[in-house]
Amino acid sequence: MNKQSKRMLQCMTAVTLISTLTIACSKQASPVEDKAATNKSQSAAVTYPINTKQTLSYWGLMGNSAMSNFFSNIGESPFGKELNKRTGVQVNFTHPPQGQDREQFNLMVASNELPDMIETNWFNNGVYPGGSQKAINDKVIIPLNDLIKKNAPNLNKLLEEDKELAKMLQTDDGKYFVFPMVRNSFSQVFNGPMIRKDWLDELGLPVPTTIDEWETVLRAFKEKKGAAAPLSIIYSNTAGMDLKEAFIGAYKTATGFYVGDDGKVKYGPSDKQYKDVILLFRKWYNEGLLDKDFAVTDPKANNNKILSGQSGATVYLLSGGLQSYLEAMKAKDPKFNMVGTPFPTLTKGETPFIGHYEFKVEPSRGVAISANTKNPELAAQWLDYAYGKDGNELFNFGIPNESYASNNGNLTFTDKVNKDPKYTTIQMLSQYTRQNGPFMIDEKYSKMILKYPQQEEAVKLWSATDAKKHTLPSFITPTESESKELAKLTTALKSYKEEMQLKFIMGKEPIENYDKFVAQQNQLGLPKILEIYQAALDRYNKR
Repeated sequence: MNKQSKRMLQCMTAVTLISTLTIACSKQASPVEDKAATNKSQSAAVTYPINTKQTLSYWGLMGNSAMSNFFSNIGESPFGKELNKRTGVQVNFTHPPQGQDREQFNLMVASNELPDMIETNWFNNGVYPGGSQKAINDKVIIPLNDLIKKNAPNLNKLLEEDKELAKMLQTDDGKYFVFPMVRNSFSQVFNGPMIRKDWLDELGLPVPTTIDEWETVLRAFKEKKGAAAPLSIIYSNTAGMDLKEAFIGAYKTATGFYVGDDGKVKYGPSDKQYKDVILLFRKWYNEGLLDKDFAVTDPKANNNKILSGQSGATVYLLSGGLQSYLEAMKAKDPKFNMVGTPFPTLTKGETPFIGHYEFKVEPSRGVAISANTKNPELAAQWLDYAYGKDGNELFNFGIPNESYASNNGNLTFTDKVNKDPKYTTIQMLSQYTRQNGPFMIDEKYSKMILKYPQQEEAVKLWSATDAKKHTLPSFITPTESESKELAKLTTALKSYKEEMQLKFIMGKEPIENYDKFVAQQNQLGLPKILEIYQAALDRYNKR
């Protein structure tokens, strides 16, 4: 048995244990939460630093892999030390290795050795089988309604003022379960198609906006610029072809589950028009316009292809992609210019059907309070610091006069983080800020980290889609029985779809078998999955 198979077996065993041990090891509900339905008192202001000698424990990813360049633990960083000083609460952080967080989470829950706070994805598509409602029912985490009302005045105020946010953070029966990571409107789109503008200018070609224009450009890159892989894309086991719906959305469908114009949940690979998506990629693959090695291209390999001139276009991040390319090449090749492009359509002037879009809440970074917590009130007070004015500045900008300076309210990052010869601004900031986690991303931060006008223009272009309308919310809550059925059906469906899509694109499967591919998806339970998601979406819309 290879390493990957052993890990998979270990995770499957742990998941099985969760359902048995959490029932056997039933915990007593927190007395604070027993009063949630009847206690209507408003939260009182919390004075920081809190006068306490109690410590808290916190489990979750470090938040940004860049911090690992400097520290192995959030608590050791300038940010962690400053947070400790300001809140008066000593928090002991435990970080699972990057890429092993799901496995470590399963083992932790199965062993019933839970820390006070757990940062992970507690939503429907997250790490706990059955999602947040099941985790509450199993006494793994506690509902937060009364704790937020009485001990988290900053978050409580936010939820009262923003009903859309409140809706995202509840179960269908109205229970809050996480302290969230909240995005501002400027940080909800940060990934999309980009292209070598200097090549376009040299060839006398406009920035492509339609599929036909893209094909013309990619062919020119191959024939006249010698690009071995004109369009390079990232492929991963979790996301498949990581295109953020670029090219696919042109056919008014999507990579996976989405919401149609009629408000109904649909599955892209079962749409009749998805065949046109496959035919497009099959053609581009055969002609060498799509990277022949796309199925084994990770982010590092993708970056190398762009920076070496093997590729002239990709779909990637605003900072980790576009900014890093411009930064890396400004000394090596002053003519190098990368720009964002609109999500392509079939007809010029159309609004793209779908594209990259993140909802206001980032599902993977919510923090739940575990049922093992001896002082949930203190945990809520500590977490709430991030949603106040002082906490917002610490989490977003860091420490005054170290990572940022303020001049009559105008904030600027210091040269210490902005002009380091080895690390980027984002990497340097990882020591002083949280970047990912339970807090609100400040719009000023989102704009301050952009170094190039190409980035601001890219955000505008990538945001001009109907993605919000068509993206299936991550916040729908299937019932416990529905979740069990989804767990059985969706894994097989996704694996089959990825396997067949690769075969179709690479010519290993005759396109004449496409109808059989759709029929087999139905045999794997797709109609039942759609029924469950639709019922969950309908309940969500009624919250």
